[in-house]
Amino acid sequence: MYFKLGSTRMKRLEELRVKIFADGAEKEGMLELARLPYVKGFTTNPTLMRKAGVANYAMFAQEIVAAIPDRPLSFEVLADEFEEMERQARLISGWGSNVYVKIPITNTRGESSCPLIARLTAAGLKLNVTALLTLEQVHAACEALRGTSGAFVSVFAGRIADTGVDPVPVMAQAVSIVNRLPCVELLWASSRELLNIFQAEVIGCHIITVTHDILRKLTLVGKDLTAYSLETVQQFYHDACAAGYAL
Repeated sequence: MYFKLGSTRMKRLEELRVKIFADGAEKEGMLELARLPYVKGFTTNPTLMRKAGVANYAMFAQEIVAAIPDRPLSFEVLADEFEEMERQARLISGWGSNVYVKIPITNTRGESSCPLIARLTAAGLKLNVTALLTLEQVHAACEALRGTSGAFVSVFAGRIADTGVDPVPVMAQAVSIVNRLPCVELLWASSRELLNIFQAEVIGCHIITVTHDILRKLTLVGKDLTAYSLETVQQFYHDACAAGYAL
């Protein structure tokens, strides 16, 4: 069973080079996904945690670290002032050797986080520089990450697409920039559909974060479209009957 993108034959799911990270904050769902061999890491953020009803940030994060000690886990700082970001980053980093600290590319006033990123990199912290949407930000983040032993640069491709811009060319250029640093990986963030996994694969992106809902659609990869069309017709018909609709 193969997926095709244009005229390019895609590999089987288990043969993909791009690493799939699950994006979410529901503990039960994360532990379920941790049993899947193709899920190579996990990311979350305060918005997802709030949506999931997480009450205690540190307690939740440390429970996840204890339950999933063998794959990268990304947790974000909560502060807006750089001095406090630095304190929180060092605290979060101490939760586990597989923890990557998410540092936003700017604070809420648009001030660059790159000096802080450079300091934390020099201190040996593993970072996930997050919320990037421009190639200028990718260049700046990579410059600040020079000398890192491991870091992610998260470009929010889905949010780029939300503005009506095709994110694929942007992400392809970002791959070229990030590949200049041996220990930095480009992460395709805010994926919107399953197709994004295969788009990321084609351009050589290192990682893609995928929500739990999208991951559930992986069973559809390679599905016969004629059969899928019939199932769609059947679904609409049965739902209309179940609702008791009549004309």
